[in-house]
This record gives sequence, structure tokens and C-alpha cells, in this order.
Amino acid sequence: MRDVLYLEQIEQAEALLKPQRIEVLRQLAEPRTCTEVAAVLDQTPQRVYYHVKRLVEAGLVEQVSERRVRGISEGIYQASARSYWLSPGLVGRIGGLRRRQDELSLGYLLDLMEEVQADIAALDRTAPELPSVGVSGEVRVPPERRQQFMADLRTALQDLFTRYGGAEGDAFKLAVACYPHYPQGDDRE
Repeated sequence: MRDVLYLEQIEQAEALLKPQRIEVLRQLAEPRTCTEVAAVLDQTPQRVYYHVKRLVEAGLVEQVSERRVRGISEGIYQASARSYWLSPGLVGRIGGLRRRQDELSLGYLLDLMEEVQADIAALDRTAPELPSVGVSGEVRVPPERRQQFMADLRTALQDLFTRYGGAEGDAFKLAVACYPHYPQGDDRE
């Protein structure tokens, strides 16, 4: 079972985004038969099998083994992953063209976050070491100093890229997001 399955196909999202299928998927965190899942969910095995079949077709569930019960083969199924991430690209952007080329636009930030999400989902979770770091914090910048703050941030990052941007060594992706933060309860729009 994978840790994360990144869903980029509309058929996968359609198969997943049904409340009853999500319940079936939760029950399949451990290998189970449709009959076992049906008993827990108070459903018929046929109804559960219908949902399991759709989840298998979408690659969200796998048949891990089979057993014979009273002369009939019964499949044992398990979820393909512990977590499922939907690509924001499945929905797309609503309301006009993206301004990807403008590094100061929210559209660029959304594209960057989608790229980071896809990169993280593709990491080999079985690797003995995944050196990574996550840093999050809040800074307060008076409106009259915003331009200087952005310039300082850009300079600091460009210095890192210049210092470590050679062709030798392990490649690391660095993504920095800077956006307005309004704490909960703040009534700003």
C-alpha cells in the first residue's frame, strides 16, 4: 500500500467523490472481502461489490488475494494508498486566464503549490532517507515597507540559488510561498 496516491485523472476523482465509496474505501484500509465490508456498513455484498469494482477500475483499490468459500471464489481487496490527493488541475481555474508568468500573482502561487503537491506525492516513501525541511512562519510588514521586504526576500533566495546552483550534488527543489495571512476571526475579505 502506498502512502499517497496523487489523482490526476477525472475518472479517478469521479470514482472517489461519492460518499458511499469513501466509506467502502475506509473499510479497505485493511484487506477485506466485500461481504466483510457489507456487514460493517449494513449493506448488501452486491452493493459493496459494485462500489469496489468501480474503485478497482479507477486504481484506488486492488485485489490482494482470493479465497474459496463454499466453492465460490471471493476476492480480498485493499485500498491502494493511505491517502488520496486530488490534483487541483482536475478542476482547473475558473474565471479567466491564469497569470502564471507573473511571479507576484496568486495564479502563479496556485500553480507552484500544485507542482509541490505532485512532487511530494511522487517521492519514494520506501527510501531510507528523504532529506527535507518545512518552514512556516508569519512576518509583519508595514505597507510602506512591502516592496523592500519582497526585494530582500528575492535577494536572499537568489543568493541561495547562486551559491548552490551548480551541476554537482543531489538536486533539491526549493519553493517559497509568500501571501497575505488573515487569522481566523479577521473579517477582511
